[in-house]
Amino acid sequence: MPQTIKRGYKAMLEEALTKIKTLSATDALTLHGRDDTVFVDLRDPRELDRDGQMPGAMHCPRGMLEFWIDPESPYHKPVFAQDKAFVFFCGGGWRSALSAATAQDMGLKPVAHIDGGFKAWKEAGGPVEVPPPKQR
Repeated sequence: MPQTIKRGYKAMLEEALTKIKTLSATDALTLHGRDDTVFVDLRDPRELDRDGQMPGAMHCPRGMLEFWIDPESPYHKPVFAQDKAFVFFCGGGWRSALSAATAQDMGLKPVAHIDGGFKAWKEAGGPVEVPPPKQR
């Protein structure tokens, strides 16, 4: 018997976007480099290798987010215990919207996400570190 999905990603995104702060890439640029803001890159390592990285952003694979945020987790990362703002981004803005909502539900604050993700960041002229070519 086929599965019946009762709540799809579109509904989840719509709900998340009603609960979180969304930043344009231009607004995010004004926060980049500030000591009171942590940019959290949720993209897969292959995306980082292919598309480059935002200088100074913390890489947190999406699958580890909840475990890195929770101080009771053996995988907790102290950066998430700091009194700072957290700006999440991914490739296009979907994973980061869901992640920001999850982080906020867990008690992390303030949080936001970049509308359009890393793609919008690059299009807005945000700095990008390009990884060196891999040696074979």
